[in-house]
Amino acid sequence: MLPIEVYKLDTTLAREDTERASERWTATMATQFLASHGVDVNALMAGMQLDGEKKSSDSSSRESPSPLQLDSIVGVRLPKKPSSPLWDVKIVGGLVSDIVEHDGVASASLSGRDLKGNGRLLAPSLCHAHVHLDKCFIIQDEKYSDLTITKGDFAEAMALTGEAKTRFEEEDLLRRGRRLIAESVESGVTMMRAFVEVDEVVSLKCVQAAIQLKKQYRDICEIQICAFAQLPLFAGEDGGKRRRELMEHALALPEVEVIGSTPYVEEEHDTMRRNITWTIEHALSLQKHLDFHLDYNLTAEEPPMIWCVMEELRRQSWEGKAGRDMTICLGHCTRLTLFEASGWRRVKRETEGFPVSFIGLPTSDIFIMGRPEEGEDGGSRVRGTLQIPEMINKYGLQGSFSINNVGNSFTPQGSCDPLSVAALGVGIYQSGTQQDTELLYVRINKHYPVDEA
Repeated sequence: MLPIEVYKLDTTLAREDTERASERWTATMATQFLASHGVDVNALMAGMQLDGEKKSSDSSSRESPSPLQLDSIVGVRLPKKPSSPLWDVKIVGGLVSDIVEHDGVASASLSGRDLKGNGRLLAPSLCHAHVHLDKCFIIQDEKYSDLTITKGDFAEAMALTGEAKTRFEEEDLLRRGRRLIAESVESGVTMMRAFVEVDEVVSLKCVQAAIQLKKQYRDICEIQICAFAQLPLFAGEDGGKRRRELMEHALALPEVEVIGSTPYVEEEHDTMRRNITWTIEHALSLQKHLDFHLDYNLTAEEPPMIWCVMEELRRQSWEGKAGRDMTICLGHCTRLTLFEASGWRRVKRETEGFPVSFIGLPTSDIFIMGRPEEGEDGGSRVRGTLQIPEMINKYGLQGSFSINNVGNSFTPQGSCDPLSVAALGVGIYQSGTQQDTELLYVRINKHYPVDEA
């Protein structure tokens, strides 16, 4: 974790004292800070309830919050410092200038340019490295109440989502999207990579809704839009031609910064490779970030597609053609959990010199992956999600983890709080040491991995 002195103060996150850990930590310094600068998160949340009235998405008349004008934040806990005493953080020009023990006497005469921390944790803002903006909160929405989970497997999730997409309209895309953004901001998130689907069913509806939300919330959250092909790019009566054309239309929009696809949904190994080739070609020609959902299985007989990705990146000369800041993210990759040490050493060799980050999505992976076949003994089944801490510590790979979905058939459980996934990671990754938990925290920090892969 970087020394706190170097962090630029953005929206800040706070949590109640540990003795109240059994309660949901809803009071945040992010909420207080935004309110002091003209943004009422609670009011935003009130307007985003699923049964609420339709709210206008036009943000053109909304004033931007005032620039940061704080002189200090007093009476807070800080990462890597003891909980007692509390600390006062001095600020000059929006940057931390000094950290001193809390002065309770001086706090009695605070001005409007000082923020009371009341014993909460002051920490850098957080990031969703991978979240689906268009598919959130479907199972809680009355509009989709008939789309109930009966099996819980991947095939059913695809089918239920496919049916839900036929009903997507601007109103509910904006309503559900606003809820995800507001709950995320309340949890301290100020940046997210938002996947939105593009195909013949939804056309550009999801992209257009995401662009509206990106503009509406630009003052409090940076939303990086990924135009995402969840369905095959080389299948169907026209061989996927229309789907690829729609993706090209979406990628031509300046608000769309990332191209994503899902090679494993293709019907054959050959078309999986074609999917990878096409996606990389368009990332390079349009200078977009690249983000694959990849190797989403736990089948040893299934050849890992990561080798095809790395081979194609070299063939197309990514190192020479990609812009300096262009990144490559590989999400899920559960098949890689079957690797032995030699496999991981190969991953390290193959990715050396490329800006590759692996994104573990444990809430979805654990729910979907490793389900027993019909009649199979479920007690002995393999479970799998990327072991992000080991990948980083043992093999020197870049990695993070994220919430992926909230409230749909791929991930019916969970919340918009990245810290909840970090806490889950303590058990999943068996990461209980102070060093381990600090690593888990850093990997949901705003500055990693979306803008520093």
